[in-house]
Amino acid sequence: MKQALHAVSLVVSDYDRAIDFYCGTLGWQLAEDVDQGHKRWVRILPPGSDGGSLILARADTETQRAAIGNQFGGRVGLFLTTDDFARDHQHMRDRGVQFEEAPRHEPYGTVAVWQDPFGNRWDLLELKTST
Repeated sequence: MKQALHAVSLVVSDYDRAIDFYCGTLGWQLAEDVDQGHKRWVRILPPGSDGGSLILARADTETQRAAIGNQFGGRVGLFLTTDDFARDHQHMRDRGVQFEEAPRHEPYGTVAVWQDPFGNRWDLLELKTST
């Protein structure tokens, strides 16, 4: 059996603001942006993605609006891996991304927590390779 996680939905306040941040600021790829009348299907991919993507879902109800930035109960809920932590950390900082901490070295790799403009907490993570 082979399975893979295709996408994760992220509730945001505005499609275009989210696209501007993820695709403009971070350099992600806009894979799909389909107007469905009452909503849009917006799927984005980080550079070099193996297919895993993020669905940007605009909050339409009060419950959904209340979840923006707190979909993971204040925990880091999204993990962006990289093959070069120093390069991507600097790139993100140069573009105004707010990191909560200095990079730290853990047994699993180099990591630093950052937030997107909606308040979601992410790890930027370069995993240690097995030798």
